[in-house]
Amino acid sequence: MRKKAKRTEIKDYARVDTSSFVDTSKPLKFGDLDLKLPEVPPTQVISIRLPSELVNDIKAIGSQQDIPYQALIKLFLSESVREMKRKAG
Repeated sequence: MRKKAKRTEIKDYARVDTSSFVDTSKPLKFGDLDLKLPEVPPTQVISIRLPSELVNDIKAIGSQQDIPYQALIKLFLSESVREMKRKAG
């Protein structure tokens, strides 16, 4: 049996190698440490200034397609991001 090394309190983590405290054979989860990540909501409220003419055009397109303009903006953004990712990758 290996004898455990005595661990002393570390006051300056920038100057002390703490890698010996980590047992890589037993990865920990946040729950094991009694830590909880904040829940991220599925949507976020943002504020963005758009030219009035652009907003009016989007509202008109949304009205023609019977889609609320906020949903249409999300659709436009989603399609644009997907296309940019496709081109990049």
